[in-house]
Amino acid sequence: MIELQSKHDGFRITALRVEPTSEPIGGVVVLQEIFGLTDHIADICARFAAAGYTAIAPSLYDRTERGFLGGHDPDGMKKSIAAAKAAAWPEVAGDIQAAVDALPQPAYVTGFCYGGAASWVAASQCSGLKAASCFYGRLIADLLGANAPRIPVMLHYGARDAAIPAENYERVRLAAPDSPLYLYDAGHGFCREGSSDFHAPSRDLAMTRTLDWFARWR
Repeated sequence: MIELQSKHDGFRITALRVEPTSEPIGGVVVLQEIFGLTDHIADICARFAAAGYTAIAPSLYDRTERGFLGGHDPDGMKKSIAAAKAAAWPEVAGDIQAAVDALPQPAYVTGFCYGGAASWVAASQCSGLKAASCFYGRLIADLLGANAPRIPVMLHYGARDAAIPAENYERVRLAAPDSPLYLYDAGHGFCREGSSDFHAPSRDLAMTRTLDWFARWR
């Protein structure tokens, strides 16, 4: 674990940093689901490190609770949703910028669920990024217009995701016609092992596409 100083207000947040075993080929900011820096996010960071990238996952809810972790039970969901609502997007963008600045170049950003939307925010507001890959970000549809990405963005959604209806991601597709948008035969959170919707083939395909996408924009 490391500390970062937010570029928004100077607030110090914690972050997970994972290094590759050899000289890094670049860096990736990995953005959390609503549950905080869980084992799932650590696993994703490890996957990027295995591919040669330094990965940093900032703890985006530290202003609410340092080292925040929310469970997947009803109380944990309620706590996590409240923390997400309390994290204003300008604060989140500043925290992500601190992570970008701590990475070797070229740098990229990816995120899952809440982090998928935060990746879209980073693509529109942060500097020093080459490309983004957003996973099942339901809130992206609410960020269109004023938050147009300044870098290439790839998008991933589950075709059987009960939380994100087709009209949601079709709005994103129409607003960002140059952004590849992939649908997988899976539900929400298909990248998270232990989830009822976990689908290893979809996760592996989406991660391969993400790595190829990042390599394209070096």
